[in-house]
This record gives sequence, C-alpha cells and structure tokens, in this order.
Amino acid sequence: MLGEIFYWVFNMSLAATICMIPVFLLRFIKKIPRRFFVWFWSIPFFRLCIPVAVSSKYGIMALLSNFATKTVTVYEFYKGPSFSTMNIVMLADTYFPITYKVNVLEKLFNIASVIWLAVALIVVITVFIIYFTSIVVNKKARHLEGNVYLSEKIKTPAVYGIIKPKIVIPVEYETDNLDYILLHEKAHIKRKDNLIRLLALLVVCIHWFNPFAWLLLKMLYSDMELACDETVLSKCNETQRKEYANALLSATEKTNIFVAAFGGAKIKNRIENILSYKKMTFLSVVAFSALIITIAYLLLTNAG
Repeated sequence: MLGEIFYWVFNMSLAATICMIPVFLLRFIKKIPRRFFVWFWSIPFFRLCIPVAVSSKYGIMALLSNFATKTVTVYEFYKGPSFSTMNIVMLADTYFPITYKVNVLEKLFNIASVIWLAVALIVVITVFIIYFTSIVVNKKARHLEGNVYLSEKIKTPAVYGIIKPKIVIPVEYETDNLDYILLHEKAHIKRKDNLIRLLALLVVCIHWFNPFAWLLLKMLYSDMELACDETVLSKCNETQRKEYANALLSATEKTNIFVAAFGGAKIKNRIENILSYKKMTFLSVVAFSALIITIAYLLLTNAG
C-alpha cells in the first residue's frame, strides 16, 4: 500500500517539475508584475498536492502524452468531463491496485516508500521544531505599539506567527525607516504570506527527494518578497519609492524560512524591481489575470 502511494507521489512530483519549466521561462518577462507570480507558482504546487485533474485535448500533458506519458482515467461523467491522473513513470501495467511490469519494481518502490516516509516525517518534525523555536525566541520581545515589538535577538525586521502575527523589529534598527518597514510587514500580514510560506514548505517536505521542488520553494519565497514590495509601491510616489529602496538597503541580513522579512530576498533584484515599478492599469490587470487562467488551464489539465 505504501509503495503504491509513493508511486503516485513520484508521478505528482514529475508532473510538477514539468509545469515548473513554462513558469520559470515566464519569469524572464520583466513586464509581468511579481505579484502575479505567486499565482503562477501555485500551479506546480497544485500538481505536487493533487494527482487528479480534468482531462483535455489541449495542454502540456496532452502534448507529452503523444510520446512520453500515459493517462489513467479515474472517473468519467456521462456526456461530461472526465478526471484522470498522469502515469509519467510508466512502470506499471495496471492500476488500483498497481501491478508493476516486473516484480523487482514492486520491491524497489516498497523500499523507497519506507525511506521516503521516514525522511518526510523527520523533515516535517524539524520544520515544526524550528518554527516554534522562532516563536518562543521572540516571546520576550518588548512591546512598542499595536502588534509591533522590539527584540535584541534578531537582525532584520520580520513578521512572526500566523494566527496572531507580530512585527518584530531589531532594537538597534534605524527609526527613520520604521514607516517603510511597517508598510512592508503589514503587507505581508494582509497577504497571509507566513501561512503560504509554511504550507508551501510542508508540501515540499513531502517531495523532499525532488531537488526541483526545493528550487520551486526558493523562487516562490523570492517572488513573494517582490510582490510585497509592489504592494507597498502601489501606495507610494516617486520620492517615497527612492526612500523605500534606501530603507531596503539597510536591511540585508538573512532571516529564517518561516518569517516574512523586510530584507528577505536578493537585494539587487528587489532594488531593480522597485526602480522599474509602474502602477498597473485596469486593462493590464485584466490581461495578466487572463494570462494566469490560460497558463493554469494549459498546465493543470491532463491528457484527454
């Protein structure tokens, strides 16, 4: 049973890796605002989580099914859409239950599944230990105002927690930049970025064996910071944008993977994004939203 579960997890991981490639290429189009890439990256994450999708004659899986993958129909409505899963590994003859092409494959997947589950549990437990440690460390932070606290134990302003998030500022931080720091961190809270970061990390823990899943997580985290910058910039004039960029330069310390930090991504990329920022029009919002829907359809449907 565990071997069969890992077989489909492995297929999901391969499908997500395939979906990553077009999204990664889209990243080179600088005119696409970074705030939309959080939605783009959700497409391969969906593939990492859900093995079943609507079948279609159009899409990347339909294209690949001509020579590299096999479609397994799960359920088909009468005169309606069908739901299927992609057997990218193609090492089985029948499914539900799986019978492999050769007996040695069954033994291989059974052994691999035990290793996969053991490592996944260790990684998930480690994640929660580090997460709760970061929360405990900042319990002694001194209250400044509202949900803003001062701490001697951190080097970079960041949001900690999910249910009742706190903005924690280093004691020695420049007070001149406080307004911009708070704008940035409040944007993280409004966007629920800490929750998204944790959920995304847990998904990748399940696919720990796939290096592309970790790369996906890294790019998601980076684009979340850029998206948060754009949220702040949408409320700033040109002078304020320059001041925001200067504030960002003073926060170059690294932070941990569970918190949304003011200096939590590559500073060079963020400064370039700030200086080239342009406010979006209604038509551009509609156009980019349509692009997301189109890409999602092409990447999330299975071969029909």
